[in-house]
Amino acid sequence: MPKLKTKSGAKKRFRLTGTGKVVAAQAGKRHGMRKRSQTMIRNARGTTTLCEADARIIKRNFLVNG
Repeated sequence: MPKLKTKSGAKKRFRLTGTGKVVAAQAGKRHGMRKRSQTMIRNARGTTTLCEADARIIKRNFLVNG
């Protein structure tokens, strides 16, 4: 059985915490900041943990060695 490779794009976008949760950057901050509220811009700083359904997809399909 050959070794499974981790997707290179997923390595740059996601990482796993010690407890196995998936951490990703906040969405919605690429452009169009003028129409966003200041509260949304503040809350979208940094990173967030993905919900269980999305985390299961990422771990199963993209971070197979994680």
